[in-house]
Formats: sequence, structure tokens, C-alpha cells
Amino acid sequence: MRLSDFDYLLPPELIAQTPSEVRGASRLLCVGGPAGPDTPLADRSFTDLPSLLDPGDLLVFNDTRVVKARLFGSKATGGRVEVLVERVLSDDRALVHLRASKSPKPGMVILFGDDADPVRATMVERRGALFLLAFDPGTRVLDVLERHGEIPLPPYIERKPELMDASRYQTVFAREPGAVAASTAGLHFDAPLLAALDARGVRRAFLTLHIGAGTFQPVRDDDLSKHVMHHEAWSLPQATVDAIAATRAAGGRVIAVGTTVVRTLESVAARSPDRSLVASSGETDLFITPGFRFRVVDRMVTNFHLPKSTLLMLVSAFAGVEPIRQAYAHAVAQRYRFFSYGDAMLLSRRTA
Repeated sequence: MRLSDFDYLLPPELIAQTPSEVRGASRLLCVGGPAGPDTPLADRSFTDLPSLLDPGDLLVFNDTRVVKARLFGSKATGGRVEVLVERVLSDDRALVHLRASKSPKPGMVILFGDDADPVRATMVERRGALFLLAFDPGTRVLDVLERHGEIPLPPYIERKPELMDASRYQTVFAREPGAVAASTAGLHFDAPLLAALDARGVRRAFLTLHIGAGTFQPVRDDDLSKHVMHHEAWSLPQATVDAIAATRAAGGRVIAVGTTVVRTLESVAARSPDRSLVASSGETDLFITPGFRFRVVDRMVTNFHLPKSTLLMLVSAFAGVEPIRQAYAHAVAQRYRFFSYGDAMLLSRRTA
């Protein structure tokens, strides 16, 4: 398939610029039924989710926590610098995207925070499109981000971050800091909905995938085989492996909350000789396109994705190209809200 096969027209006013008034108040478009172009669509509310799942089903969430990854500083010699942390490597080192008036050179010192007591970082080297920053010994990158950074809202949200974004662009179960972008499918869940899922007998488990800024990287070549996927770090605990095995043994379904959970579980299965899940951690650059064979995930909760994006290709591989085309056309016609702060979908895996 070609990049042009994953394009669609989206009126700009359908791009959600703010979250719904309360979590769980979003709409939910269900895509399921027999594989093929006649796949039915159903307009529901996100609070209907418990009734759409069966007792014994398992929801798997990404518990990554978004950090205040955007920093504004200045070179020691003068001049503004903007930094977007892609990944924290250690207590005092990070890989970053870096904007400055002149191309950064190794040894360049950047100052963040108050002029009277600035935080210092030195550009060590360039690594492809990224730069390695080393902060002064004893300075923790995560502490610097918490004190001086701001939430890096996606580029299609055309406003400055506000106070409410610090909590709303974060899932209620976020606990492992390291993401540059939120696991947006998880943003719809709140305490009352989780309680309703518990009462329904739907179980839940967690893994971690730290979403990088590469998630917004465009696909530039119409030949998809030439696209180089970005790397993201993940961790799959034994408790989640056991929960998936128990769900399978009891005849339940595994429902991934977000494309990041799909990529993690399917990456781990692909790495194993017998395609089984093993508690482990690592990095994934798995690029899922139509024709991919899913081995772990049965259903998926996900938001709507950008035209020509790798995430739109992933959901098309999962639910079928034509069903997703129909679903997106329906969502546009019915004025659903799109992208990170928008509405959601519940997808069933294509079986043929």
C-alpha cells in the first residue's frame, strides 16, 4: 500500500483544542462485526464501555507519565534555545530535540531557569536528529523538567499549555515518568468508569511505553517500505504476562487501551521464537501496516489519528482498511472530535 491510501479530509474545526469537561464524557465509535467493508458502526458514549465488554475480559493500560519535556533557555554566549526532551537516559543525561539560532556544536553550554541561579547543561554530541545533553553533576533531569519545563502539547493544539493541561494531558493511572506525549486512549478513564469496569468483572493490567516526539513524525515517502520508524522504550512486567495468560485460558479477550499497548505487546510476541509473551524490557521500532499478523490483542480502544500517520496505518491493519475508511468518514460526518483531546473508538480485530 501507499501513503496516499491513508489520507482523509478533516475539517480543522473538528480537531479538539481542549479536553471534554469531564473525563469519560467523550463519544465512542464502535467498529466491529464480520470482517470486510460491511462492518457495522455504532455511535455510543464512552461511559457505555463496561456494557460493551464481557466479565473476564482484560484491559491493558500504558502507565507512562508525561513529563514537562519542553524547556526554554539561553546559550551561555547569548541567544535563545528551545529544547524538547525525547528521552531521559540517566539522572543527568537526556536525548533532546534542540532549536537555536545557529547549529549547536559540542561543548555549547545552555542555561535554564533563573538568571541568578541557572541550571547548566552541555551539548555533548549529535546523534542523528537528536542531541545529547549532560547536566551538571548532581542535577537530575526530571527535577529540572518539573521545575522549569512545560507540558509539550501536540503540534495540532494551537494554544499555549494551561494549568489544567498538567492534569488533563495525563491519565489517572500515570506513574512511570518519561513520555513526551500522552497515551491518549487512556485519557477517557476516570475513577467512576474504572469502578464500573470492576463491577462488570473486567480486569486490568499495566505496561509501560514511553512515547517520544517521534510519534508525530510524518511519513514522507509514498513508498511505505522506505519509512524508518522511531524507537520507543517499553517494559512489560510479569504480572501483566500472567494476567494475559489467565485471560486467554479462561476464554476472555485482551483489549489494548491505545496503540502504544498494541505495539508493546505485539513487539514482545514478535521477538519470542514461539511468539509467546515474556516479561522483559527494551526498545521497539515496530511499524505495523496492513498485512501484519496480530498475535496478542483482540480489541483496541483508541482515539482518532492524523491523516497519513503510522498510527492510522496501525488501526487499519487491526480493523481493516475499508472499515477504518468508513469509520473515519462517518466520524467526520457526525462531527466527532479528533486527536489527543478528542473522542474514541472501540475496534475489533479483523479476522480475515
